[in-house]
Amino acid sequence: MIVKQIYTGCLFQGAYYIESNGEAAVIDPLREVSQYIELAESSNSKIKYIFETHFHADFISGHLTLSRKTRAPIIFGPNAKPEFECIIAKDNEEFRIGKITITAIHTPGHTLESTCYLLKDENKKEYCLFTGDTLFLGDVGRPDLAQKSQKITKEELAGILFDSVNNKIKYLPEHILIYPAHGAGSACGKNMMKETVDTLANQKIINYALNGSLNKEDFIKELTHDLPNPPVYFPSNVKLNQEGYLDFDKVLEKSLKELSLDKFKMLMQNDNTVVLDVRNQNLFKQGFVPGSIFIGLNGSFAPWVGSVIKEIDTKILLISEKDKEQEAIIRLSRVGFDNCLGFLDGGFDVWKNSDNQFDSVDSISAKDLNKIIGSISLIDVRKNGERNNGYLNESINIPLDDFTDDVLEIDKMDKHFIHCAGGYRSMIAASLLKRNGFKSIVDVSGGFAAIRKENFNILEKTCIN
Repeated sequence: MIVKQIYTGCLFQGAYYIESNGEAAVIDPLREVSQYIELAESSNSKIKYIFETHFHADFISGHLTLSRKTRAPIIFGPNAKPEFECIIAKDNEEFRIGKITITAIHTPGHTLESTCYLLKDENKKEYCLFTGDTLFLGDVGRPDLAQKSQKITKEELAGILFDSVNNKIKYLPEHILIYPAHGAGSACGKNMMKETVDTLANQKIINYALNGSLNKEDFIKELTHDLPNPPVYFPSNVKLNQEGYLDFDKVLEKSLKELSLDKFKMLMQNDNTVVLDVRNQNLFKQGFVPGSIFIGLNGSFAPWVGSVIKEIDTKILLISEKDKEQEAIIRLSRVGFDNCLGFLDGGFDVWKNSDNQFDSVDSISAKDLNKIIGSISLIDVRKNGERNNGYLNESINIPLDDFTDDVLEIDKMDKHFIHCAGGYRSMIAASLLKRNGFKSIVDVSGGFAAIRKENFNILEKTCIN
């Protein structure tokens, strides 16, 4: 028996490949499915089933493409209503893969169709539970992402989730491994652990959903309190996962196009088109196409694309480092952004060396910032919760997630200094400010990590928000 977790850091997502005696199954695959097919071929195995824990909101699953390529049926849990052929499993229905079995355990609450899958080994001993977004390590799935057509409140779903966790998961054998669909960083939960696998026994000690520290009423309050707004692109991803989408091979074929400078500039004039610069932030700040948006491949690229660009029908023109174009298209497609028109052949150097105007972002070291703090406009774009561990008393907090709405209240003619934790998000924010007409933006190099090392005497330890 083989159980392989395939973890994608950009999405904080775990897909799973299971194999036994020449047969295989895949749980919650990513959109580009070649890796699962190659795993099966490498051991001369046949993919027999594709299991989906629910209709994902934060990424496009590869279930439809993988099914078309392997002829393996797709399995959803009870209450799922996909617009394509699949198996709707009954609660406790068992599926055999080689010498092992996988049992569907309906655990609604994150969504109404949410289902966990219990794997039993060749000796019929419970081995692990694939929990999807029902149970994370240290947390549970947020209850406000169900399709609007289901007409159910987040409080009602939270109550249902309490019952699912306590009646269907809590009393499984404690030795089993818990394999969730996401880890820390995902927007599908609030307080997930950075680890990607744990035992049920340990989760029953440290996870508030399992350790008995909260009754149902308090659980509902805890789970629904202070939920951030979900990213705007989430409903579009649910719709694609439920209704269907273009195979990634076709997306890559139409998107991986070299564009001459003249063609690139012509396409920039089209409505609903953005220039997306995916280089490292240190390259971007030295020079970029005016009006372009920075979201670097070296960070949580796909979720930030969805949060910043928002509408998946937006047409995208890429500027990247050499040979990074395909990676960018792959990661865009994972969150449903399939309308990439191509990339500038030769990258930003071609733009700059052809006497086109370009913009830049000034920067300042934390050491030099310390000399002028108190007399400047300083914006902290970290999340509110991050400021609990320290912030500069003179800073105002505008989390990057909320940037579009709040940024309009700031004077565009003033000089603004900006920082995040390490420099990635502040450069996204700087590009958005520049795009919206702000004249003078200064990035604090190294972010709050560098600020903390300079021993600012105005550093606080509790959040003012």
